[in-house]
Amino acid sequence: MKNFIKSVVAATAIAVAAPAVAQDIVVVSHGQANDAFWNVVKNGVEQAGKDTGINVDYRAPETFDMVAMSQLIDAAVNQEPDGLIVSIPDADALGPSIERAVAAGIPVISINSGSDVSKGLGALLHVGQDEYDAGKAAGEKLAGMGGKTGICVNHEVGNVALDLRCQGFSDGFGGSVTVLPTTNDPSEIQSKVAAALAADESIDTVMALGAGTAGEPAVAAAKASGRDVAVASFDLSANFLQSVADGDAAFAIDQQQYLQGYLSVNFMALHAKFGLMPGGNVPSGPNLITADKAGQVVELSAKGIR
Repeated sequence: MKNFIKSVVAATAIAVAAPAVAQDIVVVSHGQANDAFWNVVKNGVEQAGKDTGINVDYRAPETFDMVAMSQLIDAAVNQEPDGLIVSIPDADALGPSIERAVAAGIPVISINSGSDVSKGLGALLHVGQDEYDAGKAAGEKLAGMGGKTGICVNHEVGNVALDLRCQGFSDGFGGSVTVLPTTNDPSEIQSKVAAALAADESIDTVMALGAGTAGEPAVAAAKASGRDVAVASFDLSANFLQSVADGDAAFAIDQQQYLQGYLSVNFMALHAKFGLMPGGNVPSGPNLITADKAGQVVELSAKGIR
């Protein structure tokens, strides 16, 4: 009899500890395979899945391809997950797929890009930073350092978030700014930045929009020019942070993308289990990482957390 009671108690405890049906969440981002930034987001997503016990499936197209990304969202909707988390670099291209998810009763949270359109498409909230404001703060900081003529290196032409970064930088900088379009190939970026510096000796400032992709090659190009050029970048990488610490780069703009992956999954898990959701958007950044702070986060960046 005692053994029977113990078995019933144990079975009851197990039933209480585990949900009756496991929750499934799909994350679809526009992050490209060779972009270290998105590996950090993915690390946050996977850790949140482990911490919450939620089944999380992270998906992204091989290149910056909005057709492929919309197809990934459509495929996720067909699976009827308990939640969908998406980045929105192009609302015109992705909006119909996101609205289809909302119409199907699937809760949606947006991350990283799309803060300006997220609510209109039916998402419950956005986790990220205001890209225009972050760019403007960077421009003002670089102007305060004496910058007069700058270039903004855009490695994902067509990504509205990056366009907003360049626009904010231009408005905050106040001087002459030219947008330099590139692919996300670091070799191409270094070559194009070097060519721009060689063609115009008045350029004294380079604003990169991704540390590992564009910031590092921009630093290399600036050093090779032999001129005093201030290089700043959105986002973090261990090598770019080391350049900031060494005085070869001005600063990095940290949007804490690990939080974008981690918090969005946690919020969606709480919503799936208990119907809970924050009442508004959650800003993950920006934070300016200057030389006095850079050394503190180099190790965490190398580990894929910062």
